[in-house]
Amino acid sequence: MGDEERNLNGADFAALLDSLHETPNRLARLTEGLRVGELCLKNSEDEFSALENLCHLRDLELQGYTLRIKLLLEESDPALADFDGARVAAEIDYCNQQADLALQTFAEARRENVRTLRNLSRNNWNAQAHLKELAKSR
Repeated sequence: MGDEERNLNGADFAALLDSLHETPNRLARLTEGLRVGELCLKNSEDEFSALENLCHLRDLELQGYTLRIKLLLEESDPALADFDGARVAAEIDYCNQQADLALQTFAEARRENVRTLRNLSRNNWNAQAHLKELAKSR
């Protein structure tokens, strides 16, 4: 990555991408050895458990970031949809998912997204999009 991509808005993108790439490994270390019951513990009903967080990260990476990156690279000024994590969590029933599979899928998607971002040209970094209007809560 050249200097022009390294310092956009004052941030070192190489370091940011390294951090993004490392996130699945950090999560693996943090959850290593935890039993299913421990992975499902919540501090409150309004918060995700560790397992639910792993599933949320997987789904956000695949349905949010992967899709947005693809649209930004393939379309001019695409409309990016909101990712409704609470809705997805309820539909998929995160509490009955397998933590190791969620983490593995997240790691694979994250690696691919970081690889794509590392290989972007200067012109790609200038791509623009807009957010679709968010649906009103029912």
